[in-house]
Amino acid sequence: MRIAINGMGRIGRLLFRRLIEHEQFKIVAVNDTMPAENLAYLLKYDSVYGTFAGNIATGDESIEVNYKKIAVFQTGDPAKLPWKDLDIDVVLECTGSFTTKAGAEKHIQSGAKKVLLSTTGAADIPLLIYGFNQTRLTPEINIISPGGCMTNCSVHILYILNSISIKSANITILHSYTSRQELVDAPNKNFRRGRAAAESIIPVEIDLHKSLERLMAGMQKKIASSSIRVPVANGAMAFFSIQLNDDVNVEQVNLLFKKASQNAYQGILDYTEEPVVSLDIKGNQHSCIVDGTLTSVIGNHLKIVAWFDNEYGFTSRMIDWMGVLDKLLPAENGNRK
Repeated sequence: MRIAINGMGRIGRLLFRRLIEHEQFKIVAVNDTMPAENLAYLLKYDSVYGTFAGNIATGDESIEVNYKKIAVFQTGDPAKLPWKDLDIDVVLECTGSFTTKAGAEKHIQSGAKKVLLSTTGAADIPLLIYGFNQTRLTPEINIISPGGCMTNCSVHILYILNSISIKSANITILHSYTSRQELVDAPNKNFRRGRAAAESIIPVEIDLHKSLERLMAGMQKKIASSSIRVPVANGAMAFFSIQLNDDVNVEQVNLLFKKASQNAYQGILDYTEEPVVSLDIKGNQHSCIVDGTLTSVIGNHLKIVAWFDNEYGFTSRMIDWMGVLDKLLPAENGNRK
């Protein structure tokens, strides 16, 4: 599979680092407004995941990673990128700027065969969560939204609990700070996002509940969501406060998730009874890790807590999606099975 990455922020660079090691995938090009020298530096040195073990060098409008030459573009308009000439199979759209069908289709118009967003796209793009509804992907769908890290964490937990029957769910995500916040106090249309991210616990508005309602037809007007950004660089902790139709107990709920992690959700959802903290799940590939030690119940009122690495877990699902897309791409010149 020949891949291009558009946008080399946190997710784009982590995908690059991980995919460069995969023989199944070939990164052909990247596009970002930053100079190639700065890109090479940020690929090599990462404050969360450490120094890249391989070789990185810059060339003429390119970078060379582990002696593989990769073209570097600095184009703001995807319609002007040479995806047809480079025979690009899949564009990983990681800018966060082209999340409508019209925006993402610019990559198709430029010659790419498929586009995989790195976030929840607009309503006109299919929202397909790996491990939940990926079987709805058909060959004629060319643009996919795999949701976001919070959606990938939450949908599996709600779906499993809905086997008991949910009356309502209130989700609060304690989340590491992100690039959409400020390092020091600064002007921002959302005043709280403008406060120094590493100095305060900061509530922010999210639309997680809207994504979950899109995915789960029976959950309309049953879900509320909020996020609180905390002063850590990586990791998240999701609290689910859920009213069920029937009384349950802690053992019953924990067994439900433990069995799910060992069977249908293996590799997607994990379960632990270890006394972990956020640093312990850095680099974890699961979409969510249910913490059985923090499950509590009062009658039919249930609290579930799940951890997730908001970058590594989510990019793991994007890589899973690429494996699915690879099987849907047509064989050409005998090079693809």
